[in-house]
Amino acid sequence: MNTVQSLDELLNLAHKHVGVCVSLYMPTYRKGAETQQNQIRFKNLIRDAENQLMQRDLRPSEIRELLSPAQELMNNELFWRNQKQGFALFLSPDSFHSFKSPDSFDELVVVAERFHLKPLIRIMARDIVFFILAVSLRNIRLFECTRRQQKEIPLEGIPRGLSEALDLDDFEKRLQLHTGSEDTKAQALKFFQQVDRGLQEYLRDRRDALIFAGVEYLFPIYREANTYPRLLETTISGNPEGLSADELHGLAMPLVEAILQEKENDALSQYRKSAGTGLASPDLREIIQAAHHGRIGILFVAHGVQEWGVFDEDNGRIHMTEPNDPISEDLLDFAAIRTLLNGGTVHVFDPSSVPGGGPIAAVFRY
Repeated sequence: MNTVQSLDELLNLAHKHVGVCVSLYMPTYRKGAETQQNQIRFKNLIRDAENQLMQRDLRPSEIRELLSPAQELMNNELFWRNQKQGFALFLSPDSFHSFKSPDSFDELVVVAERFHLKPLIRIMARDIVFFILAVSLRNIRLFECTRRQQKEIPLEGIPRGLSEALDLDDFEKRLQLHTGSEDTKAQALKFFQQVDRGLQEYLRDRRDALIFAGVEYLFPIYREANTYPRLLETTISGNPEGLSADELHGLAMPLVEAILQEKENDALSQYRKSAGTGLASPDLREIIQAAHHGRIGILFVAHGVQEWGVFDEDNGRIHMTEPNDPISEDLLDFAAIRTLLNGGTVHVFDPSSVPGGGPIAAVFRY
């Protein structure tokens, strides 16, 4: 079983696979007796997948073979005890992938010619990379993070802390009391310039946000020394000396959510500015055509909503169908995948937040 870890790995799933594809999503419990519900829920969803496969006229032996990796997983109690908030599984005759999510999923099983990825896109598209620079008087630490995880980057060529450069007791006392001489601050600035030069080795050519974690009186000095263009003005305030990587990550998340919210607001603003110019639309049929031809720059789709149909790529025609039609797929999912594969941006919103009043909307490149 391969584990999906990044948006690039997600897009690998978007390509056609041999035979029918089973996509399964479910919420999961992390602790206590409730973890037993994970296996029960999974068993019920696998039964749903069996029924959908039977409607496609697959032989019982073919269904058993396709679902055999899932059947083995069903009885693995240790696996189901080690979960997060959500679990997704993708099965086809030539692949078997999974994803443990820090965010919950609604129960869903889709059997189609492609994997159904919109619920996972909602998680992955918001999983931005960012850095935390934890600065204390005795230690400097750098963490590379996503919304789901963090790892410390070993630093070389950087002083471990201000203690290597300054008289700590005198320096801290003077700055806290705002009585520090220009010489004291100059020493601190020189130290942070060394740190900045050292960080260039790790941050060169990156465009990810850098979050400063440290006491308030150090940040203005570090900001003056900093040359990295994506240093945030908002910080994790306080001495990070005794904080673990998990604790720092948790304190950074509200700042990261603010970055994501700003990006979403910018995308919505762009849609409003483009509405009525021919460069934006909430029309499903127009958007499917545009997604097929790589014209979508920004796509908005509704979470938890499906629009079942068939897009004939040969003649460009769209036929709406019933959900249980064996040849149908979720056209919202189709548009999202094509947009990502062509380098566009996808935002998966709650239905009431999608602009245009429908389940989908787009800003076109041309």
